[in-house]
Amino acid sequence: MANIHSQKKRILRSERERLENRHYTSAVRTYFRRLEAAVSAGDDALADKEHKELVSLIDKSVKRGAMHRNTGARKKSRASRVRRGAPDA
Repeated sequence: MANIHSQKKRILRSERERLENRHYTSAVRTYFRRLEAAVSAGDDALADKEHKELVSLIDKSVKRGAMHRNTGARKKSRASRVRRGAPDA
């Protein structure tokens, strides 16, 4: 454990930021599973809604810094392939 006061504060801040980032990445995975379930069930309206929410969440996490922009682009591309029902996704 650090002895310097500012380092103790930095440790606490890093942990808080790590948990925020983890919240975003976990939510993206959850929405991705929901999108896949909606597509496999054949519910187009629900799949469109889930895809829109997923893309919005990915954009927010990239803007927030929880996800790199290339990672966000890759996940959005994969989500659109799943939405189209491409077999390789």
